[in-house]
Parts: sequence; structure tokens; C-alpha cells
Amino acid sequence: MSSFFTTPASQKKRKREDDTSASVKKEKSTAPGPAPKISKNRKLQAAIDESISGSGSEDDGPRRRASDEEQLSSSDSESEDETGAQRRLRLAEQYLENIKGETETVGFDAEDVDRDLIAERLKEDVDATKGRLYRRIASTLDFSAPSVTSFRADTQTTTSIAVCPPFVYTVSKDITLIKWELPTPPQPPPLSKKKKKSKPSKKPTPPPRRRPIKLLYTRGNPQESRNPKYEHHTAPILVVAASADGKFVATGGADKRLIIWSATDLKPLRVFTQHRDAVTGLAFRKGTNQLYSSSKDRTIKTWSLDELGYLETLFGHQDEVLDVAALTLERCVSVGARDRTARLWKVVEESQLVFRGGGGTSEKRRPEKHNRAITNGDMAAPSLKSYAEGSIDRVAMVDEETFVTGSDNGGISLWSMHKKKPVFTVPVAHGLDPPLKPEEAFAEAVPDQKAPGEPQPRWITALATVSYADLILSGSWDGWVRVWKVSEDKKRIEEVGVLGKGKFEETNGQNELGEADDGRDEPSKAIALRGVINDIEVFERGERDKGGLCVVAAVGKEHRFGRWKTHQGRNGAVIFDVPPNMALEAATNGETQEDGNTNKEQSQA
Repeated sequence: MSSFFTTPASQKKRKREDDTSASVKKEKSTAPGPAPKISKNRKLQAAIDESISGSGSEDDGPRRRASDEEQLSSSDSESEDETGAQRRLRLAEQYLENIKGETETVGFDAEDVDRDLIAERLKEDVDATKGRLYRRIASTLDFSAPSVTSFRADTQTTTSIAVCPPFVYTVSKDITLIKWELPTPPQPPPLSKKKKKSKPSKKPTPPPRRRPIKLLYTRGNPQESRNPKYEHHTAPILVVAASADGKFVATGGADKRLIIWSATDLKPLRVFTQHRDAVTGLAFRKGTNQLYSSSKDRTIKTWSLDELGYLETLFGHQDEVLDVAALTLERCVSVGARDRTARLWKVVEESQLVFRGGGGTSEKRRPEKHNRAITNGDMAAPSLKSYAEGSIDRVAMVDEETFVTGSDNGGISLWSMHKKKPVFTVPVAHGLDPPLKPEEAFAEAVPDQKAPGEPQPRWITALATVSYADLILSGSWDGWVRVWKVSEDKKRIEEVGVLGKGKFEETNGQNELGEADDGRDEPSKAIALRGVINDIEVFERGERDKGGLCVVAAVGKEHRFGRWKTHQGRNGAVIFDVPPNMALEAATNGETQEDGNTNKEQSQA
């Protein structure tokens, strides 16, 4: 058998010489020379072919196909030859063209406004990827008239709440986990130019559903506390969190257990027992299934729910870690109760930043306009009185570089990762509690009627923010959810309004705050929230900045960590649907229409 590998080298060289000689012969044969003579019969045949072919329309299709193939091959060769910089430039030009196409669909002259719109869109995209504060939504919402809906089950104090639209998950002290379905708000009717006469229907249209529907329910058994194989909680559930993709629900309880549930049927997937004390806080990293958990064992642990596995433990706090918060980047913020520190954990760099609180609200750091007067049931604090910060209980992230904390002295502090002390503090944000009665303070049969102490500030028991926006929500036991906003320079916290003005019960001719009650039931004191607000969740409805805001608050008679004081109220949850500010929206639409008309007039001129 002869092959290329078995033939001798001499034959191979001889073959190459033959090839070269053959090519030379071909070149000689193709060399120009005298043209051959064409016979008369061939000339007649060529004339007949030309007369038959006519206009040559049949040849146009193949020619066009050939030209298209040439263009495709040339474009392919250009895309193969372009460098990385040229490719990035081409993609950037394509992105700008797409944005111009979107602006043209609005109806304005894109040549006049495309520069501002494109710059704003590019800035929003950059800020969204880098986690900066870029949305100002506090002024676009109407907090004066929200729709209020309450729902409850036959449970004890609701300790925490989690939202994954359109579902809500609540947990309580009697070891229950409940899944609810939120109602969808009614959509406005579409605007039609021609009004068609519709026949009156015999059946009236049913009103829109307002109350959530209870879908699933699961309850633990405290008698199984010694059973390590029991896949449920055996002590009060303190916190709950839901993943953004709607696959997982995580709960932590006083039984030192962290349980991962399937969100569809509330079946336990995995029970983690790595914590040595009660699990107090849970937070999902935004857009992922990475989970952070805080505990009274002074640690924060990270988990990967995609693999249902444990990752690592973060050490540093000197006291119980009561809350944890996270956003998009691989970092989290935690607060350490009575060590009075907030810590920003950079998980990838394996480092932490320590922010120290513990300061009081003295006269120098207390602006006059933030002093609480006796308005809407709040007792004024003395202008020179200082309330020291004993414990930092709550934390929420505004963006990747800014966060807020709530303390037991009623203060809400704004922090920046570039400063170790708070940038701004709102003192006594939810007012003061009246002094204890002599019967409550002393065990004597006939106690002294003098006041045993001074009014004390209400703790910040719940804190929430809208991610990458300027809106902050706080809760206590004064009956309101207070709304705040971060200033444009991110150096101040300003009050916006309140949600759910509560009515206080009468006690011996005085209301709960110790003020004289004239017996009138003012409309501004409608019953909405009564009890302790243990948790707040918030999400935006519909399109961004256009569909309004939905606030869900967990309310109970007791604090989620103990029974130090029982407040009159109901155990359950309350939903506030905050509509957009229609007056502001109409004004902005009017301005844009005027700008469009002026642009059209200028173009016509």
C-alpha cells in the first residue's frame, strides 16, 4: 500500500517539480496570443441566442443573489477584522441609536431633546450598576390619602413580614408561617376617543378585592424541641425573608434554627443549625439567592441557597446582632445592639468597616425644627434634654454607600461609609411615652402620687427603605408609619409625612399619652395602626415611579423579642397603597406638552 507517509522523499521532490512544470505550462498556455478564427456558423448561432434572450430579465435574479452574497461576505470579513476597540465603538453607537429610537416614539422632536434624554438615560444606567442614589421618588407620591387594608389570622404577635409580589409571608410567636396573596389594585379604564353606547348590564360589577387571600399555612410543634430530625421550628419565629425569584422563603427563630422553605408549597428544603443562639435577622442579596443571617451569638453567616449550603461566618460584634441588610454588591450591614456599632462587611475583600454610635441628642446637635412639640398625640421633649443611645436595633440600606439605623433612644441616624460617625440624626423620631403611673412603678398598697420618672422616647422597632431611592419608612408603637426622605446632598433626613394615624384609648379621662381628652373623635385620628410595628416591607407597583407604592407593616401587641410591655391593638398586618402624586404628574405632563408644542412651532418656522 502506497501512501504519503510511505513514499520516498525523492519521489516527493520529483512530484513537486512536475507540479511546477505543469503550472509553467498553464501560464504559457494562458499567455496572450493571436485570437482564433470564428466560423460563420458560430456567428449565426450567437445572433440567434441574443434574439431569444431578449431583455435578459432571467439573468437579473442570479446577479442580485451574487451581489448580496458578496455584501454578506464583505460584512463578515469586516466583523472578523475589527479589533476590540472598534467593536466597543460599534456597540456604543448601536446603543445610542436604540435610545434615539425610543425617544422618537414619545412624539417630540428628537433632534432638540435627544441630548438631554440620552445623557439622563446613560447616567441612570451607570448609577444602577454602581449602586448610587439616583431616584427621587418621595416627592412623586401622595402620602396624604393612601388606601388602608388590614388582614390577620388567629395567631399571636406578628414578628416579621416578607414580600415577593404578589405574595406576602408572615410569621408569629406561635410558630406559624402563612402565605398570602395580595390583591391587585384596580386599573384605570383606557382612554378612548369615540365613546360607544354600552347597554346597561343587569348584574352590577363586583367591587375590587381588597383583602389578601390566605393560601398556605404551616405551624411548628414546641414539644419536638429535642428531636434533631424535626423539620420545623420549635420556638417563636422571629424573622422571615423571601428571595426575589420567588423560589425560597427563609425563616429564623428563637430555637437557633434557620429553615429554608419552598415558596410554592411551604415544604421545608433544609434545616440549618449552625447558629448557637436565636436567629434575629435575614437579608437576601439583591438579584441572587445568597442569604445573610444575623444571630444573638454575635455572628453573621452567609449561605448559598442555590446549593443549599453554608459559606462562611463573619466575626466582629461584641454583643447580639439584631439586624442585617444587603443590596446588590457582595456586602452587608449589621448592627450590634449594645455594642452600639454598625459594621459594613466586604465579603470579597474579607474586611469590615466599623461605625460607632452611642451619642446623645444634645442641644448643640439638635436643630429647633426637629424638636417634637405636643402635636398629634406626641409629648414634647425638653429642649435641653439629652437621651443617650443605649442600643442600635434596626438597619436598612439606602444605597451601597449610605444606610440608616434606628435606636432605642428614638433616633434615626444617617450614615455614609466615608465617615465613622453619623452624618445626621433625627432625635425622638416617634415621640415620647408618658411617665409610669405610681401603681405601675411601686409595689406599695398606697404609693406616692408623684411621678416616678420622666417621659421616655419610643424605640425604633421597624425600619425600611426603597432600594436606590431617597425614601425611608420607620415604625414604633405610636400608631403611625413615619415617612422620611434623604436630602439631595445626602447630608440630612427630612420629614415627609405619616401613614395610618392611630386613635389612642382612654384611661381615666385621659388618652394613652396622658393628655386631656375632650371626647371628640377627629377625622385625623382614624383607627389604622394599634400596637407595635415589628416590621415593614415596601415595594413599587407597576412601572418604576408611575404605579405608586405598597407598604406592608407587621403589627402586634408585643415587641418581637419580648413581653416587656403589652400594647392595646390587634395582631396582624396592614397594607398601605400609596398612589402617585397626580397633581405633580399633571404639571409635568403639561410642561412636556408645552415644550413639544414650542419645538414643533420652531421646526415649522
